Amino acid sequence: MIVTPAKTVPALVGECVDAGVRAAVVISAGFKELGPEGAALELEIQKQLRRGSMRVIGPNCLGIMTPHTGLNATFAQDMALPGNVAFLSQSGALLTAILDWSFQEQVGFSAIVSTGSMLDVGWGDLIDYFGNDPATGSILLYMESVGDARSFLSAAREVALRKPIIVIKAGRTAAASKAARSHTGALTGSDEVFDAALRRCGVLRVSSVSDLFYMAQVLSKQPRPHGPKLMILTNAGGPGVLATDHLLSDGGELAPLSNATTESLNALLPPHWSHGNPIDILGDAGSERYSKALEIAANDPNSDGLLVILTPQGMTDPATVAEGLIAQAATHGKPVLASWMGGKTVAKGVEILNAANIPTFSYPDTAARAFTYMWKYTYNLRGLYETPSLGDAADSLELAESQAKSFLEIIRATGRTILTETESKRVMAMYGITTVDTRLAASESQAVECAEAIGFPVALKLNSETITHKTDVGGVKLNLQNREDVVRAFREIEKSVAEKFAANDFLGVSVQPMVKLDGYELILGSSVDPQFGPILLFGSGGQLVEVYGDRALALPPLNSTLAVRMMEQTKIYRALQGVRGRPAVDMPGLESALIRFSRLVIEQRWIKEIDINPLVATPERVIALDARIVLQDPSVAEDQLPRSAIRPYPLRYVSPWQGKNGMQALIRPIRPEDEPGMVKFHETLSDRSVYLRFFHVEKLSSRVAHANLLRKCCIDYDREMALVAERQTFQGAAPEILGVGRLTQKPGAREAEVAVLVADPYQRCGLGSELFGRLIQIGREEKLQRITATILPENMGMRILATRQGFQVMQDEDLSAIHVALDLQEVDA
Repeated sequence: MIVTPAKTVPALVGECVDAGVRAAVVISAGFKELGPEGAALELEIQKQLRRGSMRVIGPNCLGIMTPHTGLNATFAQDMALPGNVAFLSQSGALLTAILDWSFQEQVGFSAIVSTGSMLDVGWGDLIDYFGNDPATGSILLYMESVGDARSFLSAAREVALRKPIIVIKAGRTAAASKAARSHTGALTGSDEVFDAALRRCGVLRVSSVSDLFYMAQVLSKQPRPHGPKLMILTNAGGPGVLATDHLLSDGGELAPLSNATTESLNALLPPHWSHGNPIDILGDAGSERYSKALEIAANDPNSDGLLVILTPQGMTDPATVAEGLIAQAATHGKPVLASWMGGKTVAKGVEILNAANIPTFSYPDTAARAFTYMWKYTYNLRGLYETPSLGDAADSLELAESQAKSFLEIIRATGRTILTETESKRVMAMYGITTVDTRLAASESQAVECAEAIGFPVALKLNSETITHKTDVGGVKLNLQNREDVVRAFREIEKSVAEKFAANDFLGVSVQPMVKLDGYELILGSSVDPQFGPILLFGSGGQLVEVYGDRALALPPLNSTLAVRMMEQTKIYRALQGVRGRPAVDMPGLESALIRFSRLVIEQRWIKEIDINPLVATPERVIALDARIVLQDPSVAEDQLPRSAIRPYPLRYVSPWQGKNGMQALIRPIRPEDEPGMVKFHETLSDRSVYLRFFHVEKLSSRVAHANLLRKCCIDYDREMALVAERQTFQGAAPEILGVGRLTQKPGAREAEVAVLVADPYQRCGLGSELFGRLIQIGREEKLQRITATILPENMGMRILATRQGFQVMQDEDLSAIHVALDLQEVDA
């Protein structure tokens, strides 16, 4: 624990590193929060840390507390109660307030961590740690800044599948990013981007501190809903309406009553019951009517959850109704929430429900909000465990990446940062995004020539590097039928620009054929967020794009599943699927366009902003009518270019291989859609092969369970690299997986563990050695410092592979395992 003046801290940290101290908490303030002098002190601390492996929490923090061990390393006076919630906060003042509140509410913690400035240990490190902490059931975060976005998202995606991560972040109403030279740049704001990032990694965001703890409780007690439809049962109309208002405004839905439910309720309830959802069983309902109505409502197949509201009435016993609710809650696999409204009268019922792990709320609107949060949490998690398909965009597109990069470098050499519409469309076309034929014309005569070459009717649009919204200056002329129309349109555009702007704002026009708009105008764009890097935007397009504000944001890269999820978040999505007699648009083509566009964004890092507006989707095709690309300033160094917060598929590690016997295979990083192939791969393994790899014989059914293979196929390439070797057995069949090699990095360290497993029919043909060697080379390219492996003594094949690659061998004293290690590079001093 370091609690000394800021100027003394770097030297003290250095002494700790020399003494072999493993960790420190720096409570001292006076660092970057004070300006350049304090920031320089933080750089000195980081320089000392690079000399060893010590980790630091802080500086400028309250400290850490672990109630289960009795450690209070904070300057808060009282020890928190023990519990299963890890609370991590950037605000020390908020943390002390919550600590004080927790005693009154009897809320316990597995740990409390004040993160401070996060000079070293950040959100990713803490999420990793508490994700593996058996005493922690939920992880709650109060955030003011994200810090290392890639580390945060990487850890959250890994841990969210096991434990709820719930976030409240300050700054929700912060001003959007400064207006940029594209629609997308003007539309994206940091808070919207943060929401998109949390959706991508399965994290739930709430809007109040009370909701933070409500949801930790609810998610630990009840199953997650499979959908947004809630059934509400009440003995008072007003509370039911209040719950409905909040449910619908927060994105939930009322479950429609099935015919069977309606008939059963008609037979049970008085004639004046509500005959719909909410089910109002009326104020004179006794405990027996309540219990029977509960049974009917809970059995309705249309609902994803049940909220039961009780107001104290003379003929209703809250405790008896609570007992009846418990009986129903345990049998249907749906979340059940309760709002027992009142004080002393309902206290016994509340006690009974809480003891049975049914969350209770004093007010029904709070309960309805909790259900919508549960559904949002489910929706976010589905993005992690649904097996996606890359569709027809799964081809490598390596040629497109190289061609586009060369093309952009040529433009950058001229010093320009804005591409013409023709140049922008050329980049889109390289990635397989269909664009309309567009030709540039600097004069009237050239415009006429282009129009005649394309064929009438045509459209003329202003060509300018400075004017974004062409329609605002009369810069778009449509449906021009002949050369006279083209000349007149050219002159009108030129005159309009001259009256409002400088002469160099008019560079001529672009000429393109008229496209029949028998579909929908969309926008597809990207801009760079300061924290999360490139961000994608999709929504309703056209001239009124800012007015409609119908948009969704997402982090690249996309696959088919993620592309659909992005579209689902817009209002226009329903229309795209067909509505009121209009046919659906080319949805596979639209998915492919989004996937290819996301590839373009993450691969061409010189691009700062892109707009395709409009992107027209019809039943027959998806075509870009207008496009605009803005490049990063030439002064930006290549190593300073923004990178995507989620690492894309590493194409660089895809290459063919030929074995000793002439057998050919493709070795590439694993993908989520490899799960079916992995099932067949495990079917080829003998018990001995399984034992040598996993140190015990695990049943096939366990090895190929979806939850197990999900974690092995849907990996974070920043944390783990898994290579599969596959070969095409015959045309039209799915490739056969022959072997798998895995390099798993240890959290918070530049060290990884390597393992290789080859199907029994393909052992002893050099494949294991090839996978092993490639993983070592990947470790070098990923700048790992050390690779280790643990091998059973009888696994002679792996022992020989390790020895050939130069691994140092160490054996356990009890001879149960052999540990090998290979140092790849010296620690950077």
